[in-house]
Amino acid sequence: MNNKVINGFTTAWKGLSLTIRHLFASNAKRKVVPASDNNYFKQLEGTNTIQYPKQSLPIPEVGRYQLDVEMDDCIVCDLCAKICPVNCIDIESIKATEVIGQTSDGSKKMLYAAKFDIDMAKCMYCGLCTIVCPTECIVMTNQYDRTVFELSDLTYKFSDMTAEEAAEKQALLDKQLAEKQAAKLAAMKQKEGGV
Repeated sequence: MNNKVINGFTTAWKGLSLTIRHLFASNAKRKVVPASDNNYFKQLEGTNTIQYPKQSLPIPEVGRYQLDVEMDDCIVCDLCAKICPVNCIDIESIKATEVIGQTSDGSKKMLYAAKFDIDMAKCMYCGLCTIVCPTECIVMTNQYDRTVFELSDLTYKFSDMTAEEAAEKQALLDKQLAEKQAAKLAAMKQKEGGV
């Protein structure tokens, strides 16, 4: 019985002494140095945590964080949405009746982006969407902290087209398709009549 009591006090004293040692030993502030520095991991000894809002850890050059889309360069090819393993990218496109512009690399834009949403709550930060993008309009930024109160606020809407504009563009496309179909039928009737 006495051995168990002594063993209990010994164990408690070891844990308490470790806590007290860390309490008084960690009085230095952590210095922000790049991760490539040789002493990067040795800084953890005897330091407190960083003072987060005022001080932040360096971000590696190859870090993959929040996604961003440059809509002026997007050709709405839908490759990023197709390759996404968790389906966090939602794209709806409307075919344009004529060329609507050019991207920075010279690609022609033939589709309107009626909807281009990325749900960062689902994103697993794999970077596959950035690899397949032919115009490199979707990139991973170095922004890693986007704290929000509502989960729905993590869905970023990159398309600047309103619902009214999308309906107008769709109506123009439908009108053009109907005109082409009517012309095709008229040509077929003329060909049948001439034979």
